[in-house]
Amino acid sequence: MFYLLNILIQMKIILNNSILTKTLGPFDDIGFVPTMGGVHEGHLSLIKKSIKLNKKTIVSIFVNPKQFNDINDFKSYPSNIKNDLAILKKIKKLDFIYIPKFKDIYDNKKQSNIKINKKDKILCAKYRKGHFEGVLDVMSRLTTLIKPKKIFLGKKDFQQFFLVKKFIEKKFNTKVIGCKTIRNKNKLALSSRNFLLNKQELKDVEKISKTFLNLKNKIKNSRNINSFLKKLKKDLEKFYNIKIEYLENRNTKNLTISNKYQGSKVFLSYYYKNIRLIDNF
Repeated sequence: MFYLLNILIQMKIILNNSILTKTLGPFDDIGFVPTMGGVHEGHLSLIKKSIKLNKKTIVSIFVNPKQFNDINDFKSYPSNIKNDLAILKKIKKLDFIYIPKFKDIYDNKKQSNIKINKKDKILCAKYRKGHFEGVLDVMSRLTTLIKPKKIFLGKKDFQQFFLVKKFIEKKFNTKVIGCKTIRNKNKLALSSRNFLLNKQELKDVEKISKTFLNLKNKIKNSRNINSFLKKLKKDLEKFYNIKIEYLENRNTKNLTISNKYQGSKVFLSYYYKNIRLIDNF
């Protein structure tokens, strides 16, 4: 608590909705970066983009239990508020950090009636029941509270960006900006879940990431990209001792299956040991 109070003096940290309303009230050009903590360079790139494009920028740190379909995944999610604040306080011109409690977000017993379309129940939505309903619900609540002009999301979780953008821009007068995936020097996409890996495990998934990125050159000339990926999936699982949930090429405009290289991405989800990782390229 002392550490938090010390940082509070240096930074504009908002701990409840009453202070949030009073603090943000005078501003109408707010950039918003939602996070669940585990802050890394990917988050920092979003924050810097927001600072560049908006007069004020706010970052939220809230591990949303409603978007976890596995209680163990929720319990093991890497959360270190002290470390996150130490990183964020170094960012010049970051105006506000919002650290709500569960009751601040879910302040009433009203149940969410958000449902995603059947055609969108693909990729992560197929394997994580209720996940995106939880994501859209919390994003709706956060957007209602903060009233941002722009929201900044990374494209590593492209399906999340796709669904949030479609949902938020239809419901609110808010623009959702997608930002490029940030990778480390060994080409691994940065993710809070990477903090769950030890040094050797990190090296293993970096090798896996490089292998998948190299597929990009191989699929350019493939007549049937998804047929190629389907055959490759079993070989990769056996070679790396991983469980691949999906390895699919999809159109980036509507996420439908595509066998064209242009205008599409390869989407990947796999388990390395008990850690679920996603990527796209």
